[in-house]
Amino acid sequence: MPVYAYRGVNRAGTTVTGERQASSKNELQSLLRRENITVSKVSEKGKEFALPTFGGGVSTKELAIFTRQFSVMIDAGLPLVQCLEILAGQQENKTFEKILTGVRAAVEGGSTLSAAMRTYTKVFNPLYVNMVEAGETGGILDTILQRLASYIEKNVKLKRAVQSALIYPVAVIGIAASVIILLLWKVVPIFATLFAGLGVELPLPTRIVIGLSHFIGSVYGLLILILFAGTAVGLKFWYQTTTGRYVLDSILLKLPLIGILLRKIAVAQFTRTLGTLISSGVPILEGLDITARTSGNAVVEQAILKTRKAVEAGRTLVDPLKETEVFPSMVTQMIGVGEQTGAMDAMLQKIADFYEDEVDAAVKDLLTALEPLMIVVLGGVVGGVVISMYMPLFSMIAKLSG
Repeated sequence: MPVYAYRGVNRAGTTVTGERQASSKNELQSLLRRENITVSKVSEKGKEFALPTFGGGVSTKELAIFTRQFSVMIDAGLPLVQCLEILAGQQENKTFEKILTGVRAAVEGGSTLSAAMRTYTKVFNPLYVNMVEAGETGGILDTILQRLASYIEKNVKLKRAVQSALIYPVAVIGIAASVIILLLWKVVPIFATLFAGLGVELPLPTRIVIGLSHFIGSVYGLLILILFAGTAVGLKFWYQTTTGRYVLDSILLKLPLIGILLRKIAVAQFTRTLGTLISSGVPILEGLDITARTSGNAVVEQAILKTRKAVEAGRTLVDPLKETEVFPSMVTQMIGVGEQTGAMDAMLQKIADFYEDEVDAAVKDLLTALEPLMIVVLGGVVGGVVISMYMPLFSMIAKLSG
């Protein structure tokens, strides 16, 4: 039976260390818990110098799986602490395992689940914590967790749709750009040397391509590359500021094809989030505040916050949303119907379902439109470079045959 070295804190708050035999780490933690010791570190003797594990953070997919399993366990009547212990032991992600162990220890120490999760904001965002708190208050934690799991799963599906729309064009453009740079950097200079030795008069397309090749191979090409990299880094840092984020998000929403897709994604996420919060018993003002912070777009965030101020002043939800001019008229009309009928949460969920289908259709249309366009443009560029290199050879062959 292996020997484990452990460190923890007892009920009096004193740090406790020692060594003990156990069949596994989980068994040792259970034994120490019965002695009122909260374990902070456990390592097997003889394996203290194992290679560290890398990879930080918890993915949305992992959070969705955890929430779904958690809801099933709570619905089956298992105690909260036992659920957290089992789920922590099943996690392959060591970061998530440590977080769930910390949550379990806090709950076991008398804290509420929402308060324990609130200390891990990078994993459990305000929406998640507030919904859990609403479930604890109303005694419907299992139902709330089921709604949360469905919400996160649909968000994962939405992100996959966006990624599928971006991966193909980015990959094709990246590969094509690499091929063109390689041609200009390595292949074209060989032809240029050949033409200079033969003393052939070069046509205009060939001279342009050779000029580009010289430019890329010179110090100016390196300076342009550095300039592009510096611009990308600068934009990234600027995007982290309030002004930069608002300006860049505004530009993205106004782009011809991408802007329409991003607007539909924003509407789907706004309605899904707010509908989930309202149906879970979160007050409308708090729901709007959480929805704004989790919108992912500065323009949409400002529009929701303006709407929140108007609602706080006593106005209805639909009129301030219309005034922002961010949300389509169909969305505001359906929200207005939901306000009048008292079925706001159901109406928001229907809008979210509709716009998620719209996002899927928009992604397919975008890929359908981009695929032939990219083939024509990239084929023309690569073909133009190749043909321009062979044009002097064709003229030489014509002269020789003449």
